[in-house]
Amino acid sequence: MARITTLVFDAFGTLFQDTPDHWNAAMGAIIEQQGLDVSVDTLNQAWLDACDDFRNTRSDSRFPFQSYTTAWRDAFAEAFRTLDIAGDPEAAAGYWINNMGEREPYPETREALEAVSRKYQVVVLSNADDCFLDPVLERLDFPFSATMSSEGGKTYKPNPELFHTLLRQLEVSPDEAVYVGDRQLEDVKGARLAGLGTVLINRTGADADPDLPTPDHCITSLLDLVTLFDD
Repeated sequence: MARITTLVFDAFGTLFQDTPDHWNAAMGAIIEQQGLDVSVDTLNQAWLDACDDFRNTRSDSRFPFQSYTTAWRDAFAEAFRTLDIAGDPEAAAGYWINNMGEREPYPETREALEAVSRKYQVVVLSNADDCFLDPVLERLDFPFSATMSSEGGKTYKPNPELFHTLLRQLEVSPDEAVYVGDRQLEDVKGARLAGLGTVLINRTGADADPDLPTPDHCITSLLDLVTLFDD
């Protein structure tokens, strides 16, 4: 087995806070700003339903690449039509994207990154548009060796080609790298398909999906990474 030289991090849900509470608060703000007569739960479900096709095809190379900015705008438009609401999908998507770009890092993020960077090259690979990934990275102000969004790689996790595109740029072989993320599908399955080692961060204690690959390691805090690969 090759020596691990590189830790690749997911962004949202791994380095930066991204929970159902954040999403519900953003949807509530959109409803308030636009004066919509609908509950958060109702609009949220309609919007998620409208995102289904995008989620199901976004990592399939047979389909044209579509950014979150476009997909989320179109999903808001469909949700408003379904609910017969005179909402502004462009403004709704714009708020959503800006809100994503304001997410705060988890309390241990910086300490963990500083510690592991003494041992490994540290990079970010995220399913995200640059317009909301770049602001959170800029505020964190950490010297990552490289960062790549799905927009930059023109596909989404779990497509292994996104991982391979990043590794080719770094001139790192898959068996030298470990991917750290919070999702079994996008992060564990995607990295496994690409030949990387896998670490799942599970802060909530959620049960694993038995139909998806099991990670090589499971942690509850990014600080667990500091000694995880020590001999």
